[in-house]
Amino acid sequence: MGWRTACLTLEARLTVQLTLNGRRRMVFSQAENELRNLEGRMSHRILAAAGAVAIMLALSTVAMAQAAGGQGAKAGAKPWTPPRTPWGQPDLQGTWDYRTLTPLERPTALSGKQFLSEDEAATFEQEEKRRQNRDLIDSAKGGLQYPPGGVVPYNEFWYDRGNSVVGSKRTSLIVDPPDGRLPPLTPAGQKRAEAAAAEDRETQLGHPSADSYKDRPLSERCILSAGTLPILPGPYNNNIQLIQGPGYVAILNEMIHEHRIVPLDKRPHLGQNIRQWVGDSRGHWEGDTLVIDTTNFSPKVDFRGAGASLHVVERFTRIAPDTLQYEFTVDDPAIWTKPWTAVIPMKQTSELIYEYACHEGNFALKNVLAGARALEKGAGR
Repeated sequence: MGWRTACLTLEARLTVQLTLNGRRRMVFSQAENELRNLEGRMSHRILAAAGAVAIMLALSTVAMAQAAGGQGAKAGAKPWTPPRTPWGQPDLQGTWDYRTLTPLERPTALSGKQFLSEDEAATFEQEEKRRQNRDLIDSAKGGLQYPPGGVVPYNEFWYDRGNSVVGSKRTSLIVDPPDGRLPPLTPAGQKRAEAAAAEDRETQLGHPSADSYKDRPLSERCILSAGTLPILPGPYNNNIQLIQGPGYVAILNEMIHEHRIVPLDKRPHLGQNIRQWVGDSRGHWEGDTLVIDTTNFSPKVDFRGAGASLHVVERFTRIAPDTLQYEFTVDDPAIWTKPWTAVIPMKQTSELIYEYACHEGNFALKNVLAGARALEKGAGR
C-alpha cells in the first residue's frame, strides 16, 4: 500500500469512527486538499510527514469541535430522522404555523446583507412591528400601502403576523435570486403591475372598481386568499394542517379554509383545458422530502400578476421534531424573466384550525357595491 493510499485509508477509518458534523467534514476535506496541493512537489518522505501533520491537525480540530459542541456533539450521536407513517413515508402530519416578520423580499436598506446578527434581528423586529402597526398610521398622511386620505380598514387588534424573524435571521424569504429580490418583470408583467397598483390606489381613495361583484378581488369575495398557493405569510391565519393517507396528502389552509387533496401515484396532470382555483397538484417523494408540482391555474387567479401560466413546485421537509421546512419555486414566463425560490420554516403547534367562515356575514362586499352605487348617484350618473 502506497503512502497516499495509507493516509486516505486512515482518514476513511477516522471518518467512520467519528460522527461527523459539517465542521469535521470540512477539516478532513481541507487536509486532503493540502495533500493534493503538495503532491508532485515534494518527495514521498516529506509528503508523508506533511500528511501526518495534516491528519494530526484534523484530529486536533475535531477534538476542539467536540469540546465546543457540548452535549449536542456527543460521540456516536445519530442524526435526527423524521418519524414514519404506518406505510413507511415521513410523517409530516400536524398543524404548522408560518408566521414571521421576515419579508418576502430583502429590504433595499439591507441590500447585500444576507443575514442579520442577533442584535440586528432584535432591532429589525421592533422597528417592523412599529412600522406595520395600523393603530399608528395617520390616514390623513398615509403609510404602508395606504395613500394620504385613504382608508385603514382594520386596526391592530386583528393582526397576527408574528413577532420574530425566521430562525436563520435571513433578511428575506426569497433565497434565489441571491439578492433576495423578485426577478425583473417582463414587459407584460410590468404592465399588469402598473395597472394593479393604479387600481389599488383608487380603491384606497374610495373609488373602487365595483360595477359588479366580479370586479372585486377573489379574497374579498371569499374565494381564494393571495397566500394559498404558494403558501405565504399574511396578516393573520398563518396556519396549515397536513393530513396523510396511503397515496394521498391533504393540505388545509386556515385562510379562507382552502384545501388540496394531492395524489402521490404518479398520475399525469389534467388536460390544459381544465383550470382550477388552486391548480392541479401532483406529488411524489424525493427521499424524505414531499414534492408537489402544480399547474393548470384558472386565468382568474392573480398571484402577483401571474395566472394561467403559473407553475409552482413545493418541497416539504421535516427537519426537526417541531420544524417543517417549506420551499417553493415559482415560474411564470409571462410575468417574470426567470423563476424564483423562497424558503419558510414552519413550526408545529398544538392549536386547532377552526373554520374560516368568510362568506357568512360578509357585509364588506355588499357595502362596496352599495357605496359605488351611492357615488354614482351623487355624481349624477
